[in-house]
Amino acid sequence: MSGTEMTTSARYRRFAETDARGYSPLYDEWCTGVSDDDEVLALLDSLPPARRQPVLFLGAARFAGVPLGGYRAFRSFVVGHWEEIRHVMETRTTQTNEAGRCAVLLPSLAAISTGEGRPLALIEVGASAGACLFPDRYAYAYSPGPTLTPAAGSPVPPLACSVTGAVPLPSALPAVTWRAGIDLNPLDAGDADDVRWLEALVWPEHGFRAERLRAALGVVREDPPLLVRGDLNEQLLPLIGRAPSDAVVVVFHSAVLAYLDAEGRQRFRDTMLRLAADRDRPLHWLSHEGAGTLDGVPGALERVAGEEDGRFVLQHNGRSVARTGPHGQSIEWL
Repeated sequence: MSGTEMTTSARYRRFAETDARGYSPLYDEWCTGVSDDDEVLALLDSLPPARRQPVLFLGAARFAGVPLGGYRAFRSFVVGHWEEIRHVMETRTTQTNEAGRCAVLLPSLAAISTGEGRPLALIEVGASAGACLFPDRYAYAYSPGPTLTPAAGSPVPPLACSVTGAVPLPSALPAVTWRAGIDLNPLDAGDADDVRWLEALVWPEHGFRAERLRAALGVVREDPPLLVRGDLNEQLLPLIGRAPSDAVVVVFHSAVLAYLDAEGRQRFRDTMLRLAADRDRPLHWLSHEGAGTLDGVPGALERVAGEEDGRFVLQHNGRSVARTGPHGQSIEWL
């Protein structure tokens, strides 16, 4: 293990304390328990490091039918059903398709469309089933701030987002004329197993998120976006070339880059900074990732000891503009 690589025990304790505490009591209890459980840690350590992620493990256990009880029952189920859970962890990936994240992307998307005087052509890297490609089809309830609703209404409950600072909240939803995504394994909103996997990734106390997911996947099924299978670094430029010329291209991603190795992140970062600086064809880049994921981007927020609260950093063309709730529940403009 390298000097900077975190042990599995520390990884789960950190997830409990930073991500789950105050947000999911059950995941807090489970991951705290795992961090001190040598037998369960040994099971996890039998997997490659990239497959030991807390969210992947928790989702796999949920997919296998773990009861939503205390740690003792969780542990008993995991040990007794390990081969089934292991198979899910080896064949599935974390692909949380949280439409709520559109609430923290919307102010920037609307400002880009207004500033360029064009509708949007959206490309999401790490698109999962594509639910975040429909920011124009959802309703929003900012607090304090406006409530925005598509002219045709929305089957999805309004995306609630608390606001701090001078967030440039729009007065209307931007027009989106083209939408596409890239994923190593695109999920099908019409496939029952894929939908069940996405539901397993919703944290257990978050019934409102599960309801929102089901409604958002209904939107996707009505108007399926173009989803391309493959590596984002290989597929991005060809996909940009397919976007309509009368729209401004916005490449965006949320909670994706942590799953790339350092070389892949650097390659993607360099490509996006180059494209965003090329004025021959306007293109914008919105990054919504955990703090520190894009070290080296000018203006990126570094992790600050004692201030890690699980929030994400929203960046526009490599410049940090906001700190946000990881599922879109809050936005603090910088």
